[in-house]
Amino acid sequence: QVQLVESGGGLVQTGGSLRLTCAASGRIFSINDMGWYREAPGKQRELVAVITGGGSTTYADSVKGRFTISCDNVKNTVYLQMNSLKIDDTAVYYCNAEFVINSRGGSTWWGFGQGTQVTVSS
Repeated sequence: QVQLVESGGGLVQTGGSLRLTCAASGRIFSINDMGWYREAPGKQRELVAVITGGGSTTYADSVKGRFTISCDNVKNTVYLQMNSLKIDDTAVYYCNAEFVINSRGGSTWWGFGQGTQVTVSS
C-alpha cells in the first residue's frame, strides 16, 4: 500500500514563506506525477501545482511566480516552496500523486495525503 505524508504547514504572516514536503512510502516503481491541492473553508478543493515524473510543471494562475514545485524521484518526495504568501493562500494543503506500482507498468496508484494546514495572517 502507498502512503503520502505531508509536513511543513503552519502559521505565517502575509509576505512570508513556507515549504511543504510530501513523502511517499510503499511499493512504488515510478512516478507519473505528484502535486498539491488546497481546500479553503467553504470552497472546493483546487489544484495548486503538479509536476510529472519527467519534470514538467503546471501551476494555478493564482500562485504562478510565488510557488515552486519540485520533486526528488529517488526519495519519492515532492516539495512546494511558497513565497510571498497571501491571506487567500490559507487552506488545508493536500499532497496528491499517481504512481506506477509494478515493473510492467500495468498498475497505478492514485490518492491524497491527510493534509496540512497553512494559515496566513495579516
